[in-house]
Amino acid sequence: MIKAIKGFNDILPDQSAKWLHLEAILADVLGRYGYEHIRLPIVEQTDLFARAIGGATDIVEKEMYSFTDKSEPPTPLALRPEGTAGAVRAVIEHNLLRGDTPKLWYIGPMFRYERPQKGRYRQFHQLGVESFGSALPDADAELIAMTHLMWKELGLNNEMRLQLNSLGELDERYAYREALVTYLTDKKDQLDEDSKRRLTTNPLRILDSKEASTQAVLADAPKLADFLGEESVAHFEQVKAYLTALNIDFEINPHLVRGLDYYNKTVFEWVTDKLGSQATVCAGGRYDGLVGQLKSIGTDGSKPVKSEPGVGFAMGLERLLLLIEAVAPIADIPACDVFVVAHPEVYSAGISYAQNLRHSRPDVRVKMASATSLKAQMKKADKSGAALTVIIAQQELDDNTISIKDMQTGEQKTVAQDWLSNKDNFSRR
Repeated sequence: MIKAIKGFNDILPDQSAKWLHLEAILADVLGRYGYEHIRLPIVEQTDLFARAIGGATDIVEKEMYSFTDKSEPPTPLALRPEGTAGAVRAVIEHNLLRGDTPKLWYIGPMFRYERPQKGRYRQFHQLGVESFGSALPDADAELIAMTHLMWKELGLNNEMRLQLNSLGELDERYAYREALVTYLTDKKDQLDEDSKRRLTTNPLRILDSKEASTQAVLADAPKLADFLGEESVAHFEQVKAYLTALNIDFEINPHLVRGLDYYNKTVFEWVTDKLGSQATVCAGGRYDGLVGQLKSIGTDGSKPVKSEPGVGFAMGLERLLLLIEAVAPIADIPACDVFVVAHPEVYSAGISYAQNLRHSRPDVRVKMASATSLKAQMKKADKSGAALTVIIAQQELDDNTISIKDMQTGEQKTVAQDWLSNKDNFSRR
């Protein structure tokens, strides 16, 4: 038997209904803020991610699914491991920044080769949001406020904690990086193996280590906040002031750095204690240099390339659904509201009735089984989860009526054929 690849999971109908329910709530909130949907390709040039994410990151070094196509010469390609780089590429390629400040969202699968675990797979799904064109702190606060509203709409607002930090600008981070490397080099023997490797490749990621021994070493390490310039500090203070005005609680996490190289200034994560070690549900931040960085690909570097500010976030939908199931489960969503059963001899009348009902009541989902016996059709009606079953036989046709069975109580009654066309008589659960 051919089976799904490890870490690439099927989402079956009983679960996909909950996915659609979740996605509809998220899309509704995004619409309230005026964000527009963009659909991005799953495959991009490998160099896009190497340049945007950073060649020394775990994603590029270890986790990307990379291959070459059949062109001559072959083009190095990759399955997208995250969405921001592709969104920025699309904005540049289609000149969306010309005279505009686009606010975009996308949703779909991402791919990383890592050990599959609860809520974390090799093909996983993300909602991503990107806001371009404003370097002001209100753009940062708006994104955080939007996620806060999402948690409220999903019944999760009491389960999430907001963590904030500022990474400052590139020169500030470089100065901090030198101080951190100097400090940690003297204590290298006390670091875990992964942190020892990162000391020469991506030392800021050591701050994010989950190893207790490494965190003990970091307790007395230099603080990034001490290296921030006046403008970075003022930006961060204004973000915090906006959040306070919006009554959004937050905590400062000086070790919050994010795993991608393109971030600057504000970074944030929404975390929960309901998912064990997999605590982060949503994360993002500002990336003011990424547009210019990707614009410069293919240039000789002799002329400066103008960048555009950006800020965004992404949330893993698998992990979000796990949290919802843990604290605010979505009720099972049946495949239909009304199941139409018709005697085989008058089955064409049943088809006509179901089709007319779909036209007159577009808010009601109507399902039928094949023209088998009434008993077999009723069994399928029982399994469908429908609220009502409509039964049509010769007697109902002669009387211009239908029989309706309430699938919860078992009560059955005969009503006029157009009874369900009246919304006062039946509405979706």
